[in-house]
Amino acid sequence: MTTGGTGGTPARRRVVLTGISSRAWEHPADRGALTALRELRGFDDVVKAFFGMWNERGFRLSYLAAAIRVDHRQYPRVYRLYAEAGAALDVAELPELFVTQSPWLTGEAIGLDRPFIVISSACVNQFDDDELRFLLGHELGHVGSGHAVYKTILTILTRWAANLSWLPVGAIALRAIIAAMLEWWRKAELSGDRAGLLAGQDPAAALRVLMKMAGGGDLSQIDTTAFLEQASEYDGGGDLRDSLHKIRMTAWSTHPVPVARAADSRRWVDSGEYARLLGGDYPRREDDAMTSVSAEIKAAAESYREAFGRSQDPLVGLLRRLGDGASDVGEWAGGGAGRARSWMNAAGEAATRAAGRTRRGTRPDGGTPGAGDPAPADETGPAGGDATDDRP
Repeated sequence: MTTGGTGGTPARRRVVLTGISSRAWEHPADRGALTALRELRGFDDVVKAFFGMWNERGFRLSYLAAAIRVDHRQYPRVYRLYAEAGAALDVAELPELFVTQSPWLTGEAIGLDRPFIVISSACVNQFDDDELRFLLGHELGHVGSGHAVYKTILTILTRWAANLSWLPVGAIALRAIIAAMLEWWRKAELSGDRAGLLAGQDPAAALRVLMKMAGGGDLSQIDTTAFLEQASEYDGGGDLRDSLHKIRMTAWSTHPVPVARAADSRRWVDSGEYARLLGGDYPRREDDAMTSVSAEIKAAAESYREAFGRSQDPLVGLLRRLGDGASDVGEWAGGGAGRARSWMNAAGEAATRAAGRTRRGTRPDGGTPGAGDPAPADETGPAGGDATDDRP
């Protein structure tokens, strides 16, 4: 496939990844959790019925009324890049795409039944073609992985925590569930970055996007090597006090910090996985039904174990020195997908009962649906924000 470059850049060939499965770009920890949740037959339908109090059509109409829907007549440059990103990922039908007025570099995939994508006008104005193609591929990756349904659950749990006493879990258990799902969400963002890499097939452009998200659009004053040095210092610099600050910064965040995302993308490319996928060695959608839950959970555990062994963080280093027990962290963290699956079984039963009450016109918290209720969203947002923040 031959596509146009940026400005005077010559056209270059971009590989079409025919039949590629979302498993190809999903981070192992993300993929393990998703595989476990997908095994809950009908769970997505229960979630959609339970949260059917939202008028998803009305939410789309709000963008139809106050944003620009992208097509060959409106933002034709964005439409061309969107089509190119979708072609590289072999997306049969592109979701609707809107551009909304905002000074923030932001993108999100929204919806349950028919997800659509929204990007800000700042992205259109500040990203070159290759950078924008990466961002659009990132959001297409979220749609392809079905992240919107599960992120909707997390958004609701976070916003309605005070009104969920009817669930068969206590407040402490609920916070533990939210923390675990936020950890999954952060890994899902790394999956989106990998989808963006496969869509744009330009690692340098992906890095530039993260640099712009961290420090603004003027890259003439930003050095790539220095930015990656920041990532290294963040990972291993300082002492135990810095480690505790990092835990505080990220524990309740939906997104990894930009330098960590840059470092993960660089490691993924350097590992040879990126080149292997572009070479045609990737899982196909036709084989998704044969995916093994136990194998994916083991892969998630191995991913955490490798990250634990590689990390230069002072606290992690101390845990390694304490003895072999620290090596079990990978199994414990990776097993979170299995624990999430058990909880989802219980939550699904509760949701089924609650859906009956919803159909009779009441919410689980005793109220009626209102304009202030949260909307399902899948956001490319900031590090250090809460689960509802949509800035990068």
